[in-house]
Amino acid sequence: MLDSVGYPSVDALMDAAVPAGIRVDRSLVSSIPDAATEAEALRELRMLAGRNTVRRSMIGLGYYGTLTPAVIKRNVLENPSWYTAYTPYQPEISQGRLEALINFQTMVADLTGLATANASMLDEATAVVEGMLLARRASKSKSPRFVVDADVFPQTLALLRHRAEAVGIEIVEAALAGGAAVDGEYFGLFVQYPGASGRLWNPAVTIAAAKEAGAVAVVAADLLALTLVTSPGELGADVAVGTSQRFGVPMGFGGPHAGYMAVRAGLERQLPGRLVGVSQDAAGQPAYRLSLQAREQHIRREKATSNICTAQVLLAVMAGMYAVYHGPGGLTHIARTVHDRAFAAAKSLRSAGVEVVEGDFFDTFLVRVPDADVVLERARERGTLLRRVDDTTVGVSFDEVTAGEVSLGAVSLLEIFAPDVDVIENVSAYGELPADLVRTSRFLTHPVFNTHHSETSMMRYLRYLASLDYALDRGMIPLGSCTMKLNAAAEMEAVTWPEFAGLHPFAPAEDVRGYLDLIGQLEGWLAEVTGYDSVSLQPNAGSQGELAGLLAIRGYHRSRGDFERVVCLIPSSAHGTNAASAVLAGMKVVVVACDSLGNVDLDDLRAKIEEHAATLAALMITYPSTHGVYEHEVQAITDAVHEAGGQVYVDGANLNALLGYARFGDFGGDVSHLNLHKTFCIPHGGGGPGVGPVAAKAHLAPFLPGHPFSQRGGAEFAGGPVSAAPFGSPSILPISWAYVRMMGADGLRDATGAAVLAANYIAARLADHFPVLYKGDDGLVAHECILDLRPLTAATGVSVDDVAKRLIDYGFHAPTMSFPVPGTLMVEPTESEDLAEIDRFVDAMIAIKAEADRVGSGEWDVDDNPLRGAPHTAQAIAVADWPHAYSREDAVYPFAGASVDPATTTARIRGKYWPPVRRIDQAYGDRNLVCACPPPEAFA
Repeated sequence: MLDSVGYPSVDALMDAAVPAGIRVDRSLVSSIPDAATEAEALRELRMLAGRNTVRRSMIGLGYYGTLTPAVIKRNVLENPSWYTAYTPYQPEISQGRLEALINFQTMVADLTGLATANASMLDEATAVVEGMLLARRASKSKSPRFVVDADVFPQTLALLRHRAEAVGIEIVEAALAGGAAVDGEYFGLFVQYPGASGRLWNPAVTIAAAKEAGAVAVVAADLLALTLVTSPGELGADVAVGTSQRFGVPMGFGGPHAGYMAVRAGLERQLPGRLVGVSQDAAGQPAYRLSLQAREQHIRREKATSNICTAQVLLAVMAGMYAVYHGPGGLTHIARTVHDRAFAAAKSLRSAGVEVVEGDFFDTFLVRVPDADVVLERARERGTLLRRVDDTTVGVSFDEVTAGEVSLGAVSLLEIFAPDVDVIENVSAYGELPADLVRTSRFLTHPVFNTHHSETSMMRYLRYLASLDYALDRGMIPLGSCTMKLNAAAEMEAVTWPEFAGLHPFAPAEDVRGYLDLIGQLEGWLAEVTGYDSVSLQPNAGSQGELAGLLAIRGYHRSRGDFERVVCLIPSSAHGTNAASAVLAGMKVVVVACDSLGNVDLDDLRAKIEEHAATLAALMITYPSTHGVYEHEVQAITDAVHEAGGQVYVDGANLNALLGYARFGDFGGDVSHLNLHKTFCIPHGGGGPGVGPVAAKAHLAPFLPGHPFSQRGGAEFAGGPVSAAPFGSPSILPISWAYVRMMGADGLRDATGAAVLAANYIAARLADHFPVLYKGDDGLVAHECILDLRPLTAATGVSVDDVAKRLIDYGFHAPTMSFPVPGTLMVEPTESEDLAEIDRFVDAMIAIKAEADRVGSGEWDVDDNPLRGAPHTAQAIAVADWPHAYSREDAVYPFAGASVDPATTTARIRGKYWPPVRRIDQAYGDRNLVCACPPPEAFA
């Protein structure tokens, strides 16, 4: 590989690629321990896990014990076919995960009684914020006021207040359940259903009044409760939001979990995030794909409706499969059991003289006590965690786990609340629900929710869906900008350990010491490798990390009285989420031009800085650049911003091209977000989960995300929260901890060198076939290269789409298409791929170029050739009358004629990946929007 790029060693290559002025001082002593073996790292993780104490959680507040069916745990959560998959931007090879997501969407739409649900949100609290922003867009009211139910989850209220302030929204609390009237105009209304107190009431009249006033009604609803109580849609809600956590996804100290959002008819084009829809392929067969706002941030930038460009796919798949496995009857039975056990417990407590707050409830009720702290400690001694509401009020929440425990019920609770009362047995009782809230409408009627109720059937269904997809367990996914490296099995192992998976995010600090140690160590390691002073792991996606960093800059300026500093400079090549995040942080986006080499245009930057010097808040840059180039003038760029009083945000999306060689904080960065699902091996899982920690210099640290329930108390940051849980998605942090621990500082550096070498090797080998669009001063790229297909298209008519789809026939997932430059492919091989797999990709691209030349020469018609017909399914060639000028063998076994190595050719033929559908008509699906499970006859 080094011979191909013309360097004697990786060090020599990196010396030429990375600007000398920004290289890290290698004499610095690292705090990262020397690399551990897999066994050693797992032993240390076991020690950390042992410092956690898992007690029976009855805290509630949107986090509940749940039983993950073993068939789902083994075949989804622990299966690389699901957790190593990428976002389904190539839908022809993503039909399995797309079907799983449309199951999830159908489940949510059915339970909420609304027309359309998206493919998941980051968590419940951020979903409520997105509901608020949607309401502002959709409402005809010009009022800045958003009315919030006083019985809202406290973590949601904290997040709402923080996010609303930045965009000029006024939060108005009102005791809606108590019949409080809302005076004045408002654009939206939010109801928690049931409330944080557990109270279950009918908000239909309140919702109707809001809509009459021109407001949009948003309801956060418990999905399990909705199997028994009237749906938000039937109550008149415009939008429903919430979490699917209790559908088989462990609490995990707060995440990751799949939030949800559903909307009434007419609002589907306002939905943030991803939406899976049904279209048709080239043969007219139904096929799934992403609809409408897919990657809208790259299209609309600062006019995007949301900065969220991802989802929680792996968790949404789990929740959807939980509903498939249990079906409507099973879910209703679980809900009924939970409600009955809670009802019986409350009745028993009352019979013993304990004051249970009156009112209807589903699974949660409040108890008045002389001293809440005494009761909580007594409960903790008995292995149970209750919720402290105030000095004299305690909350009790039941769930699937506690409802199924024979030992837990009135007797156990009486030992806690009334230890002096002699009670021998539980009081058995069936719960009562308000007559006007009893659900009568049907849900989950589609056959998929009424078929796979045995483990045999469920296992086969999951295997079938996985067989339709292409993930890293099949081969390389060479996506530029997204870093599809392997998530090693040893790194993944601790995710399902109960000491990490079984903890409530608001458990007391003494129960989560192992987690706090792990989090503290990982924060320290990330601070060191980035050159910053502090790190917050709370953001649960890269977009949220961006937002957190910009809100920190905003808070810093405002603390100094610089309220006028609102301009954010963003290069034209930047990731689309940058601009959307800046707007949501209350900033005004000003675009900076890039030069012909893809670098920031220094003259334009200086002109923009001079023009906006008095109002400059920040510059957002990606380093290496979005074009995959190490910009040599980065220090001059950051100096110019600082001289004008601005702050520098360095987007950490490409950190895997820098780790060990340079640090953001050393060349002028004030704050950055990192993508742990890229550089630090958390799996993409089909498009989520992700973690986007934010790292900052000391002067910005006070403004990093804090949380009202953080177990670190005063040691936590003072900024407002950006996620529902104090540490975002902590149950997957052991993955990144294990990665750093097993790599050590030297291993991290070696990985960077290997990735940069691989990218330059591909660029060198393909240079005679496809121009490489951007290169650095020494003709080198960073960790990714952009292949310019526009000359090929001009000469032959073969488009970038044709090449991407043809790669499927060769057994590959396509590189990133048309970003950041239309008509190009951005390739990133990563350090996970060995030389044989990289050469296989190079051979495929060379063969495809030769095929395109046959089109250009006229040998194949421009509309009838293997590239335009790609991808080819088994069904497509299993016809008696083959209608094409090219052969069946050319269609589906292209390597057979292109390879000179018979052994390799045989392996390629035997390992052939067959796409389940032909090329999908994207426009047809947007014109004919269907975003729920199609009936079985559609596939007949």
